[in-house]
Amino acid sequence: MTRRILLTCGEPAGIGPELAPLAMASGVDFVWIGDPRHLPADTPYHLIADPGDPVPPGHLPVLRHEFAAPNRPGQPDPANAQGVIQVIARAVDLIRQGQADAMTTLPINKQALKQGADFAFPGHTEYLAHLAGDVPVAMMLASTSVTPPCRVVPATIHIPLADVPAALTDERLESAIRITHDALIRDFGIASPRLAIAGLNPHAGEHGVMGHEETDRIAPLLTRLRAEGLDLTGPLPADTMFHAPARKNYDAAICAYHDQALIPIKTLDFAGGVNVTLGLPFIRTSPDHGTAFDIAGRGLADPASTIAALRMARDMAATRP
Repeated sequence: MTRRILLTCGEPAGIGPELAPLAMASGVDFVWIGDPRHLPADTPYHLIADPGDPVPPGHLPVLRHEFAAPNRPGQPDPANAQGVIQVIARAVDLIRQGQADAMTTLPINKQALKQGADFAFPGHTEYLAHLAGDVPVAMMLASTSVTPPCRVVPATIHIPLADVPAALTDERLESAIRITHDALIRDFGIASPRLAIAGLNPHAGEHGVMGHEETDRIAPLLTRLRAEGLDLTGPLPADTMFHAPARKNYDAAICAYHDQALIPIKTLDFAGGVNVTLGLPFIRTSPDHGTAFDIAGRGLADPASTIAALRMARDMAATRP
């Protein structure tokens, strides 16, 4: 029987090795890909050759992927950078071969990958898009512990705030809207998605008093897309979009820039937030936190977001046709 979810190891010097055995509490049938030397010493694990191989109860299923060096908590080793990248690519290949249904990725450290392997991508999302054939993607952060749910998609991501107005083109915003709309149908089972679009400026520009992007660019785009049948609200003031009564009116919010999207989700559901890459031909989720080098190896890692990411990957796999 095929194991449904692949859990990639991420940066060995971070909290990823500790999260893998703790994630067994999720109840999700998953396989960890990585070097078993990096796991906590007391981890009961079982090496398998195929994601569908049987595993003794209470043991972490491990697809071995040997790394160049052991891990030192809190101290990334450049020698391990290539292994981190290879594990991600291996998981994608296994899904494409039909040996698993989805992947959940533990955190990587972009600086460590750049130093050790000249990693040419800003992060996981862009690398996975490349592996999928350079497809257009969007990053969604989704809550799992609040009602109504909070789902946010930043139209621009890892760029300086000063660059956002120029980067927030009609094409980029339209792409985020379309990718999110299609993903809500395919992956979340929402037949008629409702999207709320945040303005760029305070009070969504207040009719041009605090900026013209809303009236000159965003509103005309939304009018055109509504004519195609998309259910869009906005542009809306971002400061009144995320309290519970407002969230009842939409299924996902499209935001202009990174912090406009991530501050509300991390405030509302810091431990239960999940990162989902929309637009890929395969399912990818991730915990909504980083490598946490400062607490690595100290037994302080909180598995809540990883557990939520595994469960969301499982549920999305059940929704996809």
